[in-house]
Amino acid sequence: MHYAALASGSKGNCHAFCDGERTLLLDAGLSLKQVRLRMESVGLDHRTVRAVALTHEHSDHIGAVGVMLRNTDWVFLATPDTKSAVERIHGIEIPGHRWIPLRAGFAVDWCGWRVHPFTLPHDATDPVAYRVEVKGFNAAVVTDLGHPTALVADHCQDLDLLVLEANHDVDMLREGEYPPPLKARILSRVGHLSNVSMSELLAAVLSPRLRSVVMAHLSEQNNDPELVRVVAAEVLRGWQTSLHLAHQRDPIRPEATRSLAAS
Repeated sequence: MHYAALASGSKGNCHAFCDGERTLLLDAGLSLKQVRLRMESVGLDHRTVRAVALTHEHSDHIGAVGVMLRNTDWVFLATPDTKSAVERIHGIEIPGHRWIPLRAGFAVDWCGWRVHPFTLPHDATDPVAYRVEVKGFNAAVVTDLGHPTALVADHCQDLDLLVLEANHDVDMLREGEYPPPLKARILSRVGHLSNVSMSELLAAVLSPRLRSVVMAHLSEQNNDPELVRVVAAEVLRGWQTSLHLAHQRDPIRPEATRSLAAS
């Protein structure tokens, strides 16, 4: 199994999982053109994309849904409430044959993959994160949550790969230039995960199996990549787990996840 962070941040989010024959995208916050270009740049064939799983309806996660609907035959995995919200925002209709209904807490089989959405505390209609299991490979993408919960930690046990939000440093956010209402939203329990909260969740899900951790959804204004690296590395000290940082503009395909294809 191969993983790539095609884009991660407030301007657009898209992650790719590929088994060599088919690719599942998580979120559609990146243009169709950029999805194709960035997949090719990290050695993945964009022609293998078959589906897009949506986490929630915020613009940085669904911006390209309309274009993808018109210009591909991809199907969309989403809860009914998220699907309705996306349709309302874009003024589109995702036809039944292009939609795989999801329910948080219940896994679905997609092309032999086990795709398991689970609930997050975030200010959206029905936000979920995803756990993906394929032939003994377990991964989770967990971003856009205001605080760690026991439910989230439960779904992040026994992973090979974890993609985890490290959105902001609390002091940088509080002292920064964002307007007070936006600061309050981000800091709320349905906002975004701080570096400290990230470290708490990461510590709760560590295991000898966890081979690769990707820090994601970093704020360009309210965080520092090196600070994130230091905080996460402290949690990972003594563990044989590689650490990577996802970017807004440049895709990454961690070397450690490439080797998982042979696991």
